[in-house]
Amino acid sequence: MRIVVLTGAGISEESGLATFRGAGGLWEGHRVEDVATPEAFELDPETVQRFYDARRRAVASVAPNAAHQALARLEQAIGDDLLVVTQNIDDLHERAGTHHLVHMHGELRRARCLHCGERPWWDGDLVDRPPCPLCGQRMLRPDVVWFGEMPYDLDVIEEAVVACDVFAAVGTSGVVYPAAGYAAMAKAFGARTIELNLWATDAPLPFDEIREGRATVVVPEWVDDIMGSHA
Repeated sequence: MRIVVLTGAGISEESGLATFRGAGGLWEGHRVEDVATPEAFELDPETVQRFYDARRRAVASVAPNAAHQALARLEQAIGDDLLVVTQNIDDLHERAGTHHLVHMHGELRRARCLHCGERPWWDGDLVDRPPCPLCGQRMLRPDVVWFGEMPYDLDVIEEAVVACDVFAAVGTSGVVYPAAGYAAMAKAFGARTIELNLWATDAPLPFDEIREGRATVVVPEWVDDIMGSHA
């Protein structure tokens, strides 16, 4: 059984990371246009760098929760038959033990060099314009997909979505494309679809199953059910 799990900010909220669209979300006090577009970076790179430097430090201060750990446990059981596609830029899935993973919106722990195009691992700040460790130019930016930019690995994701038997969406608002269309795509190719969220979203096509509740509760329960049927 091939499973694709799409995760959004809701899975990391219980680790202490504010969600993108919540009332107390990270973006409060910052217009999206000020911190999450290429135009913002060109206009005021220092503000953008400080914003992501603060987010990088915040992620380093929290730990994976039971939902991240449950998905890692599922991967241990079924191996490469599971692909986790995350819209999150934190590394909590990796720290929980998930390896078959795609970060479609980039990663906080990477920088991207605008001169040579390399994407080195990066745990420090970028605001002081440190040199790229590969080419030496001081042209590093966060390796984060901003509004108006193309998400990473769309071909890999779509290939997995059309081939999966089960598609699960965990803690995602379901309004940002292309991710918002993956459940409908999976369903069109015969997959069973399930939403695991605090509440049901207005999906383009209804999910076959909806489990409402905190990710740390509903995700481990769902994984237990999957592993029980897979045994």
